[in-house]
Amino acid sequence: GHKGTEAAKEAAEMVLADDNFASIVHAVKEGRTVYDNIRKTLAFILPTNGAQAGIIIASVMMGIALPITSLQILWINMVTAVTLGLCLAFEPAEQDVMHRSPRDPNEPLLTQFLSWRIVFISTIMVIGTLGLFLWDIQHGETLQMARTTAVNTLIFFQIFYLFNARYMSQSVLSKEGLLGNPAVLIAVAGITVLQILFTYLPPFQAAFGTASIPLSDWATLILFTASIFVLVEMEKYIVRRSETNKT
Repeated sequence: GHKGTEAAKEAAEMVLADDNFASIVHAVKEGRTVYDNIRKTLAFILPTNGAQAGIIIASVMMGIALPITSLQILWINMVTAVTLGLCLAFEPAEQDVMHRSPRDPNEPLLTQFLSWRIVFISTIMVIGTLGLFLWDIQHGETLQMARTTAVNTLIFFQIFYLFNARYMSQSVLSKEGLLGNPAVLIAVAGITVLQILFTYLPPFQAAFGTASIPLSDWATLILFTASIFVLVEMEKYIVRRSETNKT
């Protein structure tokens, strides 16, 4: 840094610019936080995109009308990428980030656990979205209404799962877990407003082929999609218990 010779700097693999060894600790913490946030973003984006693909594939195999159209998929990708997907980049460091053992530098970013989480979340979203779509169709709703329900179901699945994704294995059932990232709260508020416009504003209805959902149906939809939050927290608990038993 300030006191080292140029020769020493050239030979060193790392140079402390401020000659303060505490900077190493801060650098490690920052690096681990960035790595964590990359994994969290992948754990959020990949299963939500996988769910969209799964819904289309399942509907084609079942020989039914597509629950979501190509324009509606474009809408989902635009609003979730800009709002929900981005806010995980602003996640603060987790409390135990400096208490973990160093990870294997050869460990792939897409680990076995992360692959399982992607499949698990995608499956929940596919089954839930298709289930509500078929429920509407079987109960005499129009195709436009059923598709609007499907889009909102998928979006609200993602909203609830976003809170789960803040911690990979720890529970988010705390004030810090639920409210600790203002970016998440802003994103949820923003996407809720966008979905209201998407569902009820005539220009959006004309562009995306949506229909107004009765207000009474929102309670069912929100309670139904909140199930993903409960299921993921249960999965985290099982994983933590399993890891504890191994040690």
